[in-house]
Amino acid sequence: MPRIALGSIFTECNQLGGAPLTLAEFERGELSRGEDVLKATAGTVGGMLDALRAGGATPVPLLVASACPGSEVTADCYTTLKTELLERLRASLPVEGVLLALHGSAAAENAGDLEGDLLTAVRGVVGPTVPIVATLDLHAHVTRTMVEQATALVAWETYPHRDAFTTGARGARLLLDTVRGKCHPTMAMVKVPVVTAAIHGGTDGPSPFADVMRFAKWFEGRGRVLSTSVFLVHPYLDLPEMGSGALVVTDNDLPEAVDLATRIANLYWARRRDLEPEVASPADAIERGRRIAGGPVLLVEAADCCGGGAAGDSVATLKALLVAGGTDRAIVPVVDPRAADVCHRAGMGGTVEFELGHQVDPRWGTPVRVQGTVNHLSDGKFRYRGGIFDGQQGDMGRTAVVRVGEIDILITTHGTYDWNGEQLEAVGLDPRGVKFLVVKNPMNYNMAFRPFSTGVFVLDTPGPTPATVKGVPFRNFRDPWFPRFEELEEPRFWVYTS
Repeated sequence: MPRIALGSIFTECNQLGGAPLTLAEFERGELSRGEDVLKATAGTVGGMLDALRAGGATPVPLLVASACPGSEVTADCYTTLKTELLERLRASLPVEGVLLALHGSAAAENAGDLEGDLLTAVRGVVGPTVPIVATLDLHAHVTRTMVEQATALVAWETYPHRDAFTTGARGARLLLDTVRGKCHPTMAMVKVPVVTAAIHGGTDGPSPFADVMRFAKWFEGRGRVLSTSVFLVHPYLDLPEMGSGALVVTDNDLPEAVDLATRIANLYWARRRDLEPEVASPADAIERGRRIAGGPVLLVEAADCCGGGAAGDSVATLKALLVAGGTDRAIVPVVDPRAADVCHRAGMGGTVEFELGHQVDPRWGTPVRVQGTVNHLSDGKFRYRGGIFDGQQGDMGRTAVVRVGEIDILITTHGTYDWNGEQLEAVGLDPRGVKFLVVKNPMNYNMAFRPFSTGVFVLDTPGPTPATVKGVPFRNFRDPWFPRFEELEEPRFWVYTS
């Protein structure tokens, strides 16, 4: 029964804005150690444990830490988590393999490539011959260091992300096959300079990213191809050699891995223009939405996506709804801890007046003054159903719903990842009964609300997770890239091999 060490430091980071990620964010999200890790039954770690046990292996639990995305992980936080994971790994030696549940687009103040840094440190503990397999989000920024230090990297296949469990299981099975000598992974990552938001990055139905994913997955399991992964890079980092493309793992056939990854990356490049969304101003979207019968009309304020690292405190769309008269029934989420505190002190039914918005990350706009009635108060706790946080408790902190005119404003203390409308359910808000629903994510609204919506407008608003990054002034990513350089016809290829 091979002993397999299992650990995780998992989050997605935004180097354009948002609030820093401290240890408190991981404690509010997920932070388990030792035997508590073995209790996981869902998510990537749950899938890993299920496959290891089914495969006759002994899981050796280390540290599992995950948090809702934000800005960079603070140096103190990353050092604390990394040090503990490595200490637990050293104390567990010898092991026959290491499994890591990672994101791929995390960044710390003291390690821009957090995953590459962690993989290097783990490799330093276990030595050059012990296999290390890591799972990644399909929005990972896969670096040369990650490819060189890991034995194999395996990414999620779906967006919205429904396959964390099965991807964990795939990674575990690949590691066990490697430990037992059934395969000898070789790996190639090929990227092209396409840096786009995830608006058209879904894997369901017809979409440019789905087409590339289906093409890549056709080869998986054929011949010597062990695994194929496609990456739409998280576009809100600012690091060298950012790009999107494909990673192929073969059984001891590196030339085949390079050739297939290049073919997939070429298809990605060919579909690059289809990945850019059409955007509208909030005022224009409201005017056009009023001409649509019924509701809800979805106003997609992607630039303030907590799941992409933004603070969730923008009031750009709320301002437009108020300027339009505030007479349309609407729901608007805003993260504002000070406003939430005022509401709780006022109590149910109380009248409140305050400056709302842009309190957490004030770089993207100015507050708006609102006066309304407190219609709901809660501790902000809810439970995720499905997805990467399946079964985990979400925590919005002290939460209130304030009615301003015909607008219900959901005011929370903390930003949380949007999945399937759990936050609205937790406070009794029914999105089916409104004209406008402001959603602050680029994709999951399709699953949560689009089936009963009457229209969708992707908004052009300020924020660190914009719907298009063509205007982002990257400082560290200096290569010509699409869509900033729309005339670019011949891409540069980045090729990393194990």
